[in-house]
Amino acid sequence: MKNLFKNFFIILIVFILVSAVFSYFSGDDKTIPEMSLGELAQKINAEQIKKIEVNDQELKITLTDDSAAISRKEAESSLSDSLKNYGVETDKLQKVALEIKDIGGWRFWFGSIILPFLLPLVLMGLFLWFMMRQAKQGAGQAFGFTRSLARLVNPEDKKKQKTTFEDVAGLKEAKQELMEVVEFLKEPKKFEALGAKIPKGVLLIGPPGCGKTLLARAVSGEASVPFFHISGSEFVELFVGVGASRVRDTFAMAKKNAPAILFVDELDAIGRQRGAGLGGGHDEREQTLNQILVEMDGFDPETRVIVLAATNRPDILENRITFLLF
Repeated sequence: MKNLFKNFFIILIVFILVSAVFSYFSGDDKTIPEMSLGELAQKINAEQIKKIEVNDQELKITLTDDSAAISRKEAESSLSDSLKNYGVETDKLQKVALEIKDIGGWRFWFGSIILPFLLPLVLMGLFLWFMMRQAKQGAGQAFGFTRSLARLVNPEDKKKQKTTFEDVAGLKEAKQELMEVVEFLKEPKKFEALGAKIPKGVLLIGPPGCGKTLLARAVSGEASVPFFHISGSEFVELFVGVGASRVRDTFAMAKKNAPAILFVDELDAIGRQRGAGLGGGHDEREQTLNQILVEMDGFDPETRVIVLAATNRPDILENRITFLLF
């Protein structure tokens, strides 16, 4: 919305500037009163005219009191012939200063010929540019709607303090078991040489506030690997297919930064047993869960991405996902 107002303000300023230029070249004589040739002839005979400027068919008249007026001469005859036809005496006309302006001057050509055609083109070009830019931004936002919402915590970021197991009070057994995950991330070849099975992930179970998220951050800090954090509810949206697309994008980000840890908080928001939803197999939540299972089962053994998930409702989780995480 801010960009919309910013772009509208820029176009408004450009429109005002172009209008000001157009007014300068074409609108400076609009406030000057007009005078007919008959009236001009009468004033010349009365010696009330000081100067006449001839610019093509336009006459700019300066009276003896320095006031101004405009008129137009007859196209088929010269100014002197036209005035004589209106009864102007020759000696009276000779007392008036006549100035013939060059009609090919830059101001005439720009103000009378170029600008009337250029201004609409400029305004139309600005309008098309504005519409294309808004359409491009809208398309980018629509495309970004299906992207991952995972937040990345980089252990190499010196501005943020690294979390380790020393920051977690208690939970000795949990920390001992998670140290195996840390050792695998640090030295995977040692485990592969022993024929050990690479873990798909770990499920952290406990009531709210017991330190599940802190424990997951500590694993990332101990292993010094990127830590992706996302809530299970952030996968699911009103539109069908968005959750599955976000799952693919999230796992793609984790694989790109491997070795890495992907922490899914509130797993029960998307990991409930399949078939319980009103929409059956077409439910958005179930499609999201199916995509998570596909990504975890299809992990390349050499990818080195560990999924840590946290929940306080293990009883409602899908059996397949608990099998992969335990």
